Amino acid sequence: MHGNLSGLRPAQLKSLGNLYRRRIEPGRVGSPELARNLAELSNDVRREVSVLIDRRGRVISVSVADAKAAELPEMRQGENRLAGFHLLHAHPRGGALSKGDLSTLFLGRLDAVSAIEVRNEGQPGLVHTAHLTPPGTVGEEEDWRILPPVPAFQIDEFDLGAQVSALEEEIARAASTREAKKDRERALLVQIDQGEFDAEERLEELGELARTAGAEVVYKELIYRRNLKPGTLVGAGKLEELTSRAYHLDADLLIFGQELGPAQAREIEAATGLKVIDRTQLILDIFALHAQGVESRLQVELAQLRYMKPRLLGAGAALSRIGGGGGSAGGGAIGTRGPGETKLELDRRRINDRLAFLEKQLEGVAQRREERRKSRERNDVPVVSIVGYTNAGKSTLLNAFTHAAEEPRRVLAENKLFATLRPTSRQGYLEGIGPVVLTDTVGFIRDLPKDLTRAFRSTLEEIGDADVLLHVVDAAGPGADTRLDAVNRILEELGFVDMPTVVALNKADAADPETLARERERTEGIPVSALRNIGLADLKEALADAIGQVQRQELARQEEVRALAAEWH
Repeated sequence: MHGNLSGLRPAQLKSLGNLYRRRIEPGRVGSPELARNLAELSNDVRREVSVLIDRRGRVISVSVADAKAAELPEMRQGENRLAGFHLLHAHPRGGALSKGDLSTLFLGRLDAVSAIEVRNEGQPGLVHTAHLTPPGTVGEEEDWRILPPVPAFQIDEFDLGAQVSALEEEIARAASTREAKKDRERALLVQIDQGEFDAEERLEELGELARTAGAEVVYKELIYRRNLKPGTLVGAGKLEELTSRAYHLDADLLIFGQELGPAQAREIEAATGLKVIDRTQLILDIFALHAQGVESRLQVELAQLRYMKPRLLGAGAALSRIGGGGGSAGGGAIGTRGPGETKLELDRRRINDRLAFLEKQLEGVAQRREERRKSRERNDVPVVSIVGYTNAGKSTLLNAFTHAAEEPRRVLAENKLFATLRPTSRQGYLEGIGPVVLTDTVGFIRDLPKDLTRAFRSTLEEIGDADVLLHVVDAAGPGADTRLDAVNRILEELGFVDMPTVVALNKADAADPETLARERERTEGIPVSALRNIGLADLKEALADAIGQVQRQELARQEEVRALAAEWH
């Protein structure tokens, strides 16, 4: 027996225990005798009394509680099966099925839920029953179908067993059809708005991140919450709505725009039955998907281990969610790419050893990069670092500048976030300057995960070795000003905000004229289209002027040093 048993007399407890001996005909909702017993007991104790019945007609659980608080065993449901139990309970104050009854039916995937109205002196009245409907059922607005109420003496006339069999067959058939058509994970997106002016833009960006990771976004919602719920962020009621939405849209992935703590992720997963990841894990996953070079793979693995370490230690069976064998660039489900189960299935010491190994490997890579940088300095070749928000068109612009239309000089340029991760340098030519080195850097994004910033710090710090920064802004995308500011904030954190900078307003051919004019005035940027080779001559002239000014300043500084040295001598 379960629920609040305090205050019950021994005779009442004995009557509750006797319910376990009741057997009903398999495949039926209940029996008139069981309905009478429940009504009498509920009237006597002045509380709801619930019994859970399996498909063999046995009472396996008795609770002095409503449907939501009734004790349910570990469900043995599969994707195409129901739980294998139905809940029968009595309402001492009468009334039909409550919202809590129907939520329990849906979230627990019960075979059915039934409520017995209790009349005066504990007599059973009408019995209300509901069962689930398959996802996508035509003509059904809810997740369940409520049957017409029947008198208690007719409770055993409804063939629940046949209904459950037909329902599971229909669910399996629908799932098989969907699976045949489904080649990507289907995702629900949730962005919480706490009053930010760019909340809608963040939701759109989350959709782009999900698409880049390979998900099919079937639903996205902006939820306003001034104060977040400690455990679930959005509250139990909203999670029920999202679970229902996922049921109907055949979605299996729930992505939050906010970073979730380990306990929050587990609680949301338990409440929804969906795989839950946050924006940070999504970005890490995209980096793992696109990492190609040795250095970028090492950096991504380092960032993933730092992020996953507090979430995996002591997680037990949860480790099986991390897919092994795929490698950083391999396939696998979203949120499972990267180091693999064989590496993450470690204790604290082993994980720390792996972190130390990766950091040492990256130190060696950084030293080799420093040697290449010094070689460029000896050759006195000006360097232009191309920076900008991810997917702003940096790689396309580099290809246009260096005329690298074909492999092997061509740099990968895709309409995806973080399509390229490792810095790529190509030699170009500027009139009046001569040969220059143009370096395409890792794309920036607002609120870049700290673990990624730490892992890629050595790569990002190479920006400081440039003579001039070329800041590429997507002028056609929404929120160009906020994206430009996000990049400037990262440059400021790295100490590069005062470097000579030329702003290129890319995709000008597709930009709104008013937006383009506003950004030109605000940034003194040069409108270009890297894809259509528009405005590149003006941009090259601006870069040549900026590099020329830097060289003149450097010559003046050297002359001043020589003059001071001569004066000292």
